[in-house]
Amino acid sequence: MKAIAVALGGGGTRGFTHIGVLRCLEQAGFSIQAIAGTSAGGLVGALYAAGYTPSDMEQIIRNVDQSNLFKRDSHEGPALLGLHGVTQILLPLLGSRTFDQLKIRFACTAVDVITAQEYVLSRGPVLDAVLATIAVPGIFPPREYGEALLVDGGVLDPVPVSVARWLAPALPVIAVCLSAPPEKWKHIPNIALPPINPFATPFLKTFQQLRIGKAFQIFLKSMDTTSRMLAELRMQVDQPDVLIRPDVEHSSFLDRVDPDELIRIGETTASAAIPQIEYCLAPIQRVWRQIKLALGITKTSRGMANNLIVKLR
Repeated sequence: MKAIAVALGGGGTRGFTHIGVLRCLEQAGFSIQAIAGTSAGGLVGALYAAGYTPSDMEQIIRNVDQSNLFKRDSHEGPALLGLHGVTQILLPLLGSRTFDQLKIRFACTAVDVITAQEYVLSRGPVLDAVLATIAVPGIFPPREYGEALLVDGGVLDPVPVSVARWLAPALPVIAVCLSAPPEKWKHIPNIALPPINPFATPFLKTFQQLRIGKAFQIFLKSMDTTSRMLAELRMQVDQPDVLIRPDVEHSSFLDRVDPDELIRIGETTASAAIPQIEYCLAPIQRVWRQIKLALGITKTSRGMANNLIVKLR
């Protein structure tokens, strides 16, 4: 059995790309034994761990009206957009399912803005965890957990390699990063807020032309750049066994996208990485991972748990 662990990074609506990657890995004969996700990667990872196939997810998104994804509910917390539409889609899919009812090991990440701690969400209701990991600060409402106020895990860990390694220490970790490499950053499009109803479109256009609107665009662009650099640094530190990097920088994380195109890109990019993954499963590489694990060389989130990471009950 060609067993692997997968770490799926954030990327907003570009997260549809993960579906193509998962499909390619399945078709190549790999068995995903553990999956960790951040933000959009946490959403796709949760559905996959619950037993939904890439084809199932593809069919689900074809029936989704992207214009309704970010509608607000009157009970949602402070944010520019809401997650009411996303919640209505996920509720019949995940319902009251808990982590211990999933078919494979899964965890996603979030950050408590009060204590500045990273949370590894691996217990309790899966839907609550997903709504926390996708809560982009300021854009989507944070999620309350007791005294914690949780937002998108990408604030501290855009691609959760260490969490995937904690879930399955003996397996190679295949990371999927949806942010562009530094040499392509100058071509990244601006982030545009999608209108939540037709009446908001004229307002948004006017707002973007005002000084405060332009300042907000600069702020969003700066935060996006920070997130991209953090992803680069975390991957240098956490060192995934294989990095898959689909070419999806032509859209920003809130854009309306063509899911079929992104899925195809994910499949194509993952296909090119198959030889690298096969090499990681060679006997000598398995022995080397066991040696590193025994010597404590392998970086996992378990070693950071006491100081930086809280496991949500």
